[in-house]
Amino acid sequence: MQETNGYAEVPGGRVWWRRFGGGDKTPLLALHGGPGAGHNYLLPLTALADERPVILYDQLGCGEADSPQDPALYTIQRSVDEVDAVRRALGLDRIILFGNSWGAMLSIEYMCQGRGVGVEKLILSGGLASIPQANAGQHRLIDALPNGAGARMRALEAAGEAHGAEYQALAQIFYDLHVCRKAPMPPEAARSLEIASTSIAYRVMNGPNEFTIIGVIKDWDRRADLGRITVPTLITTGEFDECDLACQETLRDGIPGSILQVFPDASHMTMNEIPEVYNAALRAFMA
Repeated sequence: MQETNGYAEVPGGRVWWRRFGGGDKTPLLALHGGPGAGHNYLLPLTALADERPVILYDQLGCGEADSPQDPALYTIQRSVDEVDAVRRALGLDRIILFGNSWGAMLSIEYMCQGRGVGVEKLILSGGLASIPQANAGQHRLIDALPNGAGARMRALEAAGEAHGAEYQALAQIFYDLHVCRKAPMPPEAARSLEIASTSIAYRVMNGPNEFTIIGVIKDWDRRADLGRITVPTLITTGEFDECDLACQETLRDGIPGSILQVFPDASHMTMNEIPEVYNAALRAFMA
């Protein structure tokens, strides 16, 4: 597969991009999650590059991008400005915009700010319109973990022992059920989780793990503004997604004319769990 790559100047430093494939169809620009998970787990989307360019990039603070250590750089607004900088650098006047998790949140913020000139379609994968809503759903999932794992996590948190080996093992049950259900985890997915674990962007913007959201994004909420998104929109989620069905229904009900597709027995990293099925759904929507 044809690939080009390089660095693009963005506010705060440089990000690293990869462009796969070619053709005349509208390019797909994919925004990864985390914040700070890197592009790696989105590599299954490159199967779509037989019809159109697919562009992935590492956002500031992770992967092959620059990782300046000033916490003040890691804001939602700078990330929105980063999307525009990448589009300018790569000449992406027309795009289909894809975002997973934080990337979906970033896509929503981008569109709600009126930055979506040239965005022909929008794909929100494992998305959310509100951190408080999503976090509440995550804690309901923790409470429902099997064999009393959730209750034990609560007890360890209350005892100030949320960083020990027992807590991490219990948290892994959540990850295995609601983040990536495929075992063994595909290497590109494992690599993204490894990148997030050392990313300043993840620490500053999110927090110590997926369900302890105490960083910059903790109060973000665009539920009241979803009507500003007027392009055709596909919302995808796994049956067991950590961003639960309530989050997806909020997106569907708020974005006029949007379509919600739920993938059975999948979770947050659907593109890694069932890549062929997932890509077929995206291909049909983008046609």
